[in-house]
This record gives sequence, C-alpha cells and structure tokens, in this order.
Amino acid sequence: MKIYVIGGGAAGMLAAISAKETNPDAEVHLLEKNDKLGKKIFITGKGRGNMTNAQSIEEFFKNYVNNPRFLYSALYDFTNQDIIDLLENNGCRTKTERGDRVFPVSDHAYSITDALKHYLKKLGVEIHYKTEVKRLVIQNERVRGVETSHGRFPADRIIVATGGLAYPSTGSTGDGYRFAKDAGMNVTETYPSLVCLNVHEPDIYKLKGLSLKNISIDVTDEDGKSYYRDFGELDFIEEGLRGPVIISASAVITKYLNAYDHSKRKILTVHIDLKPALDDSQLDERLLRDFHEFRNKELRNAFTNLLPSRIISVFTERLEAKGVDINKKVTEVDKNSRKQILTLIRNFDFTLSGTGSFKEAIVTQGGVSVKDISPKTMESKKISGLYFAGEVLDVDGFTGGFNMQMAFSTGHLAGYSAAVSK
Repeated sequence: MKIYVIGGGAAGMLAAISAKETNPDAEVHLLEKNDKLGKKIFITGKGRGNMTNAQSIEEFFKNYVNNPRFLYSALYDFTNQDIIDLLENNGCRTKTERGDRVFPVSDHAYSITDALKHYLKKLGVEIHYKTEVKRLVIQNERVRGVETSHGRFPADRIIVATGGLAYPSTGSTGDGYRFAKDAGMNVTETYPSLVCLNVHEPDIYKLKGLSLKNISIDVTDEDGKSYYRDFGELDFIEEGLRGPVIISASAVITKYLNAYDHSKRKILTVHIDLKPALDDSQLDERLLRDFHEFRNKELRNAFTNLLPSRIISVFTERLEAKGVDINKKVTEVDKNSRKQILTLIRNFDFTLSGTGSFKEAIVTQGGVSVKDISPKTMESKKISGLYFAGEVLDVDGFTGGFNMQMAFSTGHLAGYSAAVSK
C-alpha cells in the first residue's frame, strides 16, 4: 500500500506517523513543498510552541467556534495526553502554564518539530522536501496518484493536510481547497481568524503601543445584540486593536466583518469597559474621591489616578465631543457631566471596519466542508481513498492550543484510517 500525505505541518506529520505505526509494511510518503517541516509550528505560541491544552477533552469542544461535534471521534481517538506522551517519548519535554497551555520545556517551538521529525525517520516514513503537489489523480471516484513538481506517482491513499490560508509565507496558500473542489467537494467561505481588528476612529493612532490589563469588552451590532464578551488584556496598534480578548473575539465575528455577501456584513462596535472590577456605585464613589483630591484642578487633569496616562488625552477629547467642558474646575462639574464621564469609562468604544489579513491571522476560518467528510475516518464521502486533516477543514477554535490539537488529532485519525482501509 502506498500512502501519500500532502503537507508537512502538525496534521501531516501526525498522519504520516499514525499511518506508518498502524501499517509498518505500507509505503508512507510525506510531501512538503518547503525545505523544512512544520514551518507554521515554529511561530505558534509566539515561537514557544503552544502544542495543546491540558483541559479535559470534554472542555475542548467549548473552545471550537465551528463544527465542534465533528471532532468528537478525532479528539477521543488521539487526546491531548496522547500528543504529550508522543512528544515526551521522542525528546520534547513539556510543561503546563497559565490557561492550561502546554509548551515545550525548552520554550522553543522547534522542539516539537524536532521530536516529530525524529519519530518519522525512526518509523521509516519517506520525507520529500521541496515537492509541490500540482493535482490529485482521481479516476472512477477513487484516488490513483499525485502529480508533483518532481513527477507523477501512484497512490492508494492520499491525505491532504495542506493547511489553510493563514500565514501564506509558511506555505499555506489554499492548495487543499483546490484539491477538494477538483474532487467535487464543497469548500465553505474562508476568513482570517484569531487576528487583530481594525477600527474607524482616527484617534486610535494616539493610543498605538498602549496595553490595557483587566478590562472587559462587549462586541455588539447596531441593534445592541451582543456577539462576544470577554475579560483580560487588550493592545492598541496603529490601525486597531489586538491582544488576547480581541484575538478571541475575532474568531466569532470575522464572518460578519468579512462576509463575501455584503448584505450579510454587520456594523459592529467594541465597547471597552475600562473599570469592570467596579460596579456602578463603586465607580461613582471612586470618581468622587478623585474629584475631591483634584478639586482645585481642571477636569482634564483629574484622571491621572483613574486612567493610564496614555489614554487620558483621547478620553478627555471624547468627553469634550460629548459636550463636557474639560477646562472647568472639578468643583464645577455637574451631575450630568459626571454621568457622561461614567458612561465613557464603561463604553470607551471603537467601531470595527474589518480584520487583519490572512498574512497575520493565526488560523483560517472555513474550508473543506465537514458535511463531505466522515468524522469517524476523515475520509471524503465522495472520493474513496481521499482523506483531509488539520486546518484545511472547516473547523477552528480559540487560542490556547486547541487548533494545534485539532490538527494532531484529525491527522492521527486520517493516518490510521488510511492505513487500515481496504
């Protein structure tokens, strides 16, 4: 049996490993168009390699935005503990950090790739670098081979693990979607996910480089419907917002900001609560205490204890735009003006204009429709012997190791299924 795995990322390497483990007599070929394996793994977890999460598998399903139930068999077939054991047994020691994120002890993502590459070689998987697959050879609804930059090769099974469109510099250029379409399969619309959010307000440039901790956000549409709420950290960048709460929010709202059909796009606003730890009465009391301390100063200079210094000028400009006189003495501030201040603290808002591009997105949302894939085997329902795994599928999740585990698990199931199928 000849099994060809297209793509040497997390899903592809696990598919090749699983296929060879399951059927040692099979010829397993791993085709990678780059000159090294796992280029995208190198940049996960900011280069530290967030390989998985230590939560129970039951908790994993809550962390996938699209089609979590599709992953049931894959995640239970090859769990987070399974990938940890595999890596540990091949020289990559692991550790668990805040948020149950699992990293190599080395704090280098290449430790993951080194361990997987070591095991691939130990098993006898044939790795072909700088080998680009041009098309799949399919006859009578069954795979027959692959046509590559180095020629055409017969294949009994093909596993497509080419990734999505995120970080195209790593080789993720959507090849798998083309293979799927050519095979008569459906591919859903794709969007950049786990990415920064761009905003309309021009005063954002004054806040570039500022980081806020212990804030909360609420993303709503023009009708007040809430799409995402979170608490944590946020960063201001030149054209918008980034940071953990924003990256997670993007996974939920990217399809509304980037919809191909403009009629499906929504006007969304990020409401930033600068003091979520205080309820309304506590916040008002805090403001009054500060006003008492700064009673001889102008209002524009009365927020140094309450807000980060970098945000005060924008905050006071926004107050002024609401009709609040920021040049009057604090003792002259009336109840209505104080209410405006409290409202702005609770709703330091930005209107979203879109998201960052695929070049900076961590994952792709959308992909090969899971309706065309058997969740128990990862095999195409339309083409015999054709399997899909990893980011190429229409499955994506939040940060924290969930997307990497999805790639490992679907890759492992695809490899096993390909090796045992008749």
